Amino acid sequence: MGDHTVSKAELVDFATLWDAQWFHIDEDAADQGHFRGLIASGVHTIAIAQRLLTRTVLNQWAVIAGLGFDRVRFPAPVRPGDVLTGTARIAEITLDRTRGRVKMEMRLTDQDDHTVLYAELTIVLWRREPGETAAVR
Repeated sequence: MGDHTVSKAELVDFATLWDAQWFHIDEDAADQGHFRGLIASGVHTIAIAQRLLTRTVLNQWAVIAGLGFDRVRFPAPVRPGDVLTGTARIAEITLDRTRGRVKMEMRLTDQDDHTVLYAELTIVLWRREPGETAAVR
């Protein structure tokens, strides 16, 4: 799925808009907190994973919609300067006449190979006929 480097400015800006808890936005307070420094919001971490997945996989598919995320876990914090790499594995495909459901396992790891996000997600997409191109319907 590619990778993304999380800058301090991006981390704080995202959290300021969407998850303004002190350990995401106040460096001095975060230095004294449980994680001993700023950490990214879980919502921000999911957004990074979604961006990587969309850019490398979903834009190649005839996606109708995402049905949801299951078993979302944040085993390790994301910190400023971390380089996150995404991987996805198709766990199950269910087809009907015109559509398919793809269950995937998605993972983000940092530069030290620590998993920072694990999630299972289900996507609904249009089926293609054999030989049909990836053009959007």
